[in-house]
Amino acid sequence: MRNIKLILLILAIAGSSTTGYPQKSAKSWPLQDLSDFRPQAGNWLIVGDVTMNPDVDIHEKHEDVQHVALKKNKKTVAPLVEHKPFPVAYLAGTGILLNMNDNVKKTNLQTAFEHSDLELELEVMLPKGSNSGIYLQGRYEVQLLDSWGVKTPSFSDIGGIYRNWENEKGKIYMGKAPLSNPAKAPGLWQKMKISFRAPRFNAAGEKIENARFIYVDLNGVRIHDNVEVPLPTGGPIENNEKPFGPLMIQGDHGPVAFRNVKYTLLKEIAVSTSNITYQTWYGNFKLISDFTGLKPSASGSLEAITCEVLENENAYGSSYRGTITVSEDASYRFIMAYTGGVRLVVNNQQLINHQATDGWSRNEETTVSLKAGSYPFEIYNYKDASWLPPALGLFVQTGSTPKPLHAYNSIPLDDQPVSPILINPGSEIKMLRAFLDFKGEYKQRLTHIIGVGDPSGTHYVYDLKAGNLVCVWHGDFVDATPMWHDRGDGSFRPMGATQYLFTNQPLAFLSSETASFPMITRDAEIKAGEYRGKGYEIETSTGRPIFKYTYQGIDVEDKIYPDNQNRIITHEVNIKNRGTKTGLYYKLADGKSIQQMPNGSYAIDDKSFYIRKAKGATPKIREVDGKKELYVSVEDSFAYSIIW
Repeated sequence: MRNIKLILLILAIAGSSTTGYPQKSAKSWPLQDLSDFRPQAGNWLIVGDVTMNPDVDIHEKHEDVQHVALKKNKKTVAPLVEHKPFPVAYLAGTGILLNMNDNVKKTNLQTAFEHSDLELELEVMLPKGSNSGIYLQGRYEVQLLDSWGVKTPSFSDIGGIYRNWENEKGKIYMGKAPLSNPAKAPGLWQKMKISFRAPRFNAAGEKIENARFIYVDLNGVRIHDNVEVPLPTGGPIENNEKPFGPLMIQGDHGPVAFRNVKYTLLKEIAVSTSNITYQTWYGNFKLISDFTGLKPSASGSLEAITCEVLENENAYGSSYRGTITVSEDASYRFIMAYTGGVRLVVNNQQLINHQATDGWSRNEETTVSLKAGSYPFEIYNYKDASWLPPALGLFVQTGSTPKPLHAYNSIPLDDQPVSPILINPGSEIKMLRAFLDFKGEYKQRLTHIIGVGDPSGTHYVYDLKAGNLVCVWHGDFVDATPMWHDRGDGSFRPMGATQYLFTNQPLAFLSSETASFPMITRDAEIKAGEYRGKGYEIETSTGRPIFKYTYQGIDVEDKIYPDNQNRIITHEVNIKNRGTKTGLYYKLADGKSIQQMPNGSYAIDDKSFYIRKAKGATPKIREVDGKKELYVSVEDSFAYSIIW
């Protein structure tokens, strides 16, 4: 059982990085040409931009617009039948890999390189109804499918580990459905991260370990965690298993586009430590320098790094010195797990330095290139926080799974476990006042928000201080653990692929159409007569809140609700007492780019989500302060929808 727990901890560390893949070893596909890939039939192209009409399914009849007369009888005028244009359009250029298959050109795309363990990061775009897949080693497929709005995903939905089609007992693999479905609407860029561990073979060529997906993330949500795949999935390049194979992308089922592709070829390399010595000190230390010049309380030699040499569980300092030996020239990812403060030095180079008496981390990391050989290392650790248990661990990663270089008991599995406090709406609307770290950043904390959980599974956060809809998401509602556990910090976290919109006041009188909307800082006081929140009332027929505020004598009511399919959110802004003063505007969205789509909607922030007019004012696009903004001139009530 202890070994199983250690493996789970190691896998958690392998997949819990918040800083992404180590940039010193990750390789990017510049996608300037197709030289990184094996020859193909011509369906794969390098382009500069791609637009996909989200309303047109690739399976519908589509040609250049043409009119076909259908003669019914001599007395009836023949109607006109309009075939829809093909839903995918592209511009010449570089940076995007696009598949445009047809009945003749429909080959899969294989990389020129072959891989064993692999970390892969990319953005993918699919038109409505399209289907593709990414095959690790050309044999283990992560499905790509337009799965927008699917409530209960299966192995055949986006992110699913696909099944095979064998019928013989012992050769059947039924696939693995993703844990949830954070898929975006067709025509939007979706982010995917994959950590893959290849099957292992002994010297005789016999398989001794199955292939494994350490994790798969889609749009920031973990949809697979430590999934073992015992056999090739359907449609492999060869129906066998090998230590190496090319990355393959399916090209015969429908259009698909990729960009910002990065990959890291991983390899298990021998790493070891030796000649380890330690020293310990006791006292209320604030910095590492507070104890390193003192006479140590104890010292000695160790077989492995461990904090079990400590005599006290708090108010201590410790140091460890030794030699680390690596067998090959490579980039090595060092990961520290600790409580208190820590410093890691390898080959006289400081790699990690976090000096705090009450720090806590399971994945403080850095990457350094080392040549084969032996190097000195130093670790310093100290703590003055009685509520945290002593913990110190050092992992090194070259393959898909980090290798521990410390003794097992040096990291408590969890001396103070906390059950997460998860809030879901059930059969009725649930509302929760809290703080929100916008885009997960504390420096953008919003202090007057209310989260609205809908039984449909489509939720949002409203900023009462600005009268603004700040984020939306599908799935479960919120994790309130940060707010309610122990003393709490007042915040909750949305659970799902959260689409953040923008902060600050959206409604304002502007001196001109090029003037900026007002900014509201976290601690700013609202000017008298400018904006005043009036809370909300519950709509009797739906149980949903109607938010109210006043702005310069104008009364505003905000109604926010999902559609019948629970895939989009509509925001109605009802204006009362408009008056005659000119120059009233409302910001709908902002981002680095805004593009009007063939169906009339607007793709926001480089095709991250859509805004679609529902009723009232017609949106316009402008550029202010280096960003694009979508806005309307307000004369009356209006409504718009958010699609993601």
